[in-house]
Amino acid sequence: MNMIETNTARHDPGIRIRTEVRSFEAASGTAVPPVKTSIDLKQVNLSYGDNQVLFDVSMKIGERMVTALIGPSGCGKSTLLRCLNRMNDLIDNTEIKGSIKVGDRNIYAADTDVIEVRRRIGMVFQKSNPFPKSIYENVVYGLRIAGITDKATLDEACERSLKSAALWDEVKDRLSESGLSLSGGQQQRLCIARAIAVEPEIVLMDEPCSALDPIATLKIEELIYDLKKHYTIVIVTHNLQQAARVSDRTAFFWLGRLVEYGNTPEVFTKPKEKLTEDYITGRFG
Repeated sequence: MNMIETNTARHDPGIRIRTEVRSFEAASGTAVPPVKTSIDLKQVNLSYGDNQVLFDVSMKIGERMVTALIGPSGCGKSTLLRCLNRMNDLIDNTEIKGSIKVGDRNIYAADTDVIEVRRRIGMVFQKSNPFPKSIYENVVYGLRIAGITDKATLDEACERSLKSAALWDEVKDRLSESGLSLSGGQQQRLCIARAIAVEPEIVLMDEPCSALDPIATLKIEELIYDLKKHYTIVIVTHNLQQAARVSDRTAFFWLGRLVEYGNTPEVFTKPKEKLTEDYITGRFG
């Protein structure tokens, strides 16, 4: 078990963090079947210029599980999420150290095809962002970019993806209509359909329900539960109840550091770290 004690006096001289990364098995306290690792992060540090945002983050994310990243605003969880498909490459003066392996491949290796990384690792953003195209063209956009033009293949992918996103029955008779004509919740499910149309291995979700009403949020949460049968899902959320409902594992971040990581029921009911308990019980954040 890896124990790291870090002095955080520059933020609060009275607080010292003991960062302990626990496996799912250790956190649960019971014997469980081994889980295959989908993403393996080792000593990940990230800086924007002189501003260091992530500090020595190491964690293993299980295959076909939902992993929730929680913590107060500015703690680095969305930055870490964007590391997983190299979206931080688009930000100037970004420096990342450490390794992130998807399967046996370090996605930050010099010879990595970034386009292939982003095909394997889909992204759903906080605000739904359908293209100003038809519902059909929104879904098959990634396939067209990949050079697929066969109509039967595109039709099949469109129907399969919309069904997987629990949207097919609502839009099957209006595929030629603009994706912008859909409600907010439908637009977010359309974006999920677009992300999975290229058949990724991993789906990243950054606050996917923050702009949605409770009914649309429930549909997205039910969808996440169904999608994990086929995909590894990593979700950033400020909604602790949502993290407790949808995730198998939860990672709590504070000031760019991974404070605690384990089985979601254990993290929420028997946190090992006082800082985690204080956040979950609403003492700060």
